[in-house]
Amino acid sequence: MDTGQLGTFLSSDHLPLLLSAAAILLALGTILFTVSARRRHQEQLTTLRDRAETLWREVDEFRVAQFNRTGGPGSSPHMPSSFDEVRYRTEKEAYDKLWPQVWHLYERLGMFLRAVEVGEASGELRLEARHAALEARNLLNRNRPFCSDVVDGLATRLIDTEIKAHLAACQHLDLLKDVSNTSSSHDRRVLQDKCHSLHEGDARDLINQLASTIRERSIRNS
Repeated sequence: MDTGQLGTFLSSDHLPLLLSAAAILLALGTILFTVSARRRHQEQLTTLRDRAETLWREVDEFRVAQFNRTGGPGSSPHMPSSFDEVRYRTEKEAYDKLWPQVWHLYERLGMFLRAVEVGEASGELRLEARHAALEARNLLNRNRPFCSDVVDGLATRLIDTEIKAHLAACQHLDLLKDVSNTSSSHDRRVLQDKCHSLHEGDARDLINQLASTIRERSIRNS
């Protein structure tokens, strides 16, 4: 087909059909990308949830095994002092309260950021993530005296990182809603990349470190 024929074809009634086909292909591509992103995110959440459940199960099994070794006749006279036992239980109780809320924050914020990324309604998730962040910070402040310095530092950095990601996502939403603003698609992409880097990069690394540190503290001090 030469240039003249191509121009005639594009200027004819076929042009709306070609535009419709292109729009359909674009929509299909967006749907496939969204489904793939959700599946990948769900797999990541499942992995972290399994690690969290394994954490305390290992601790409980270790405690039962130690009790069985030291509770019977002929047990070692070098048993932990009552002070050490109280200190261990107090620290573990603090982690029992802190970890579920920190995990809840990570999960809720991830859902909020995912909704923002794919353009879904996110108002309720936005409030849930904000509330989870505030509750996590308040819970950490109340239990800070009973946490180790390492756990305190990791939890503080994790909560601060998630709050930064939440603020960046809110700023991105505000740019989308304000039709009079002069922001470019590049500005919105920068905010999206920032959210992804904070939550999927920094926060995920911190929550993994926090889980490992709590496991180490619980087993070593028991």
